[in-house]
Amino acid sequence: MDRGKIIVRTSIIGIFANIALALFKALVGFLTNSIAIVLDAVNNLSDALSSVITIIATKLALRKPDKEHPLGHGRIENLSAVLISILILYAGITSFVVSVEKIISPINPSYDIVSLLIIVVAIIVKLVLGKYVKKVGIDTDSDSLIASGEDAKFDALISLATLIAAIIFLLFKISLESYLGIIISVVIIKSGFELLKDSLSEIIGVRIDSKISADLKKTVLEFPEVFGVYDLILHKYGPKMLVGSIHIEIANTMTIDELDDLERRIAEEVYIKNKIIVAGISIYSKNVTNKVTENIHNDIRKIVLSHNYILQMHGFFMSEKEKVMKFDIVIDFECENKEELKNEILEEIKNKYESYDVKITIDNDIAD
Repeated sequence: MDRGKIIVRTSIIGIFANIALALFKALVGFLTNSIAIVLDAVNNLSDALSSVITIIATKLALRKPDKEHPLGHGRIENLSAVLISILILYAGITSFVVSVEKIISPINPSYDIVSLLIIVVAIIVKLVLGKYVKKVGIDTDSDSLIASGEDAKFDALISLATLIAAIIFLLFKISLESYLGIIISVVIIKSGFELLKDSLSEIIGVRIDSKISADLKKTVLEFPEVFGVYDLILHKYGPKMLVGSIHIEIANTMTIDELDDLERRIAEEVYIKNKIIVAGISIYSKNVTNKVTENIHNDIRKIVLSHNYILQMHGFFMSEKEKVMKFDIVIDFECENKEELKNEILEEIKNKYESYDVKITIDNDIAD
């Protein structure tokens, strides 16, 4: 079964489970005058609505690329996650207002054995559902399902807190319902904000996963002609659509025909093994015929890497005829003044190699 069908099927299971729980909890909540159970029922309804949104978004995201969207519609899933987080926030804020009103005008609950058993069943169902949905979400790389799974397990804890409050009332006649409702509301609001933050980060553009970066570089480095892989940039157009570019370091003796063949083979292999579209491959040439250049290169590398915040040096080019040295450096984001560090390195190298025009380019620390 393909990814889209798995997500839809899982979401449908979530819809039926949450609607059933919401009906039972609402009935118990109204019969027992329990605000905590009623709020829990509302939370289940919002979970069901989230599953509906996930289904619609998945269907839209699977539409084929068109002239206006040549890279597909995968980012619709990110937008759906934003919408789901807004719904969670709304549910949390509404619950908070209702809980405060109940504190001002309190109504004592009246629990019985049946209502307590329903709460226990709800806890078990939510734990099983949460574990299942999250696992499917991880397997399909669906942020919406992962969030729904976490939310379901968290709902089980909220129901457990409601059960404890009910037992306390039955034993000591102390009603903690409204106060528990406030705690539940705060937790829901916090969950909504965290989901919104994560969803917006995905849309803005987050750092590529270290494993994805390492696996891609490993694939490229398996080609004997490649000495190094640098400047990896990947753009995400949905969970299964990664498009990017890389720099590769090759011998300066390669011909254009050899390079053309190499780039085609790399692009094909990366797509087969990593499912990533390499839209562009740029090159750094490595002088493999001049021992003097190689020694100077190694010396420059030692100077550069001796400085704090330097993560990498690459793309070294040197012309003895034109007396020029060029290379790139990657500086850690924690460095407060990158230009100052670059100038410090530049000055040190110029003092040692006075006859050369040294040029340093700062690369962003985009991928590991």
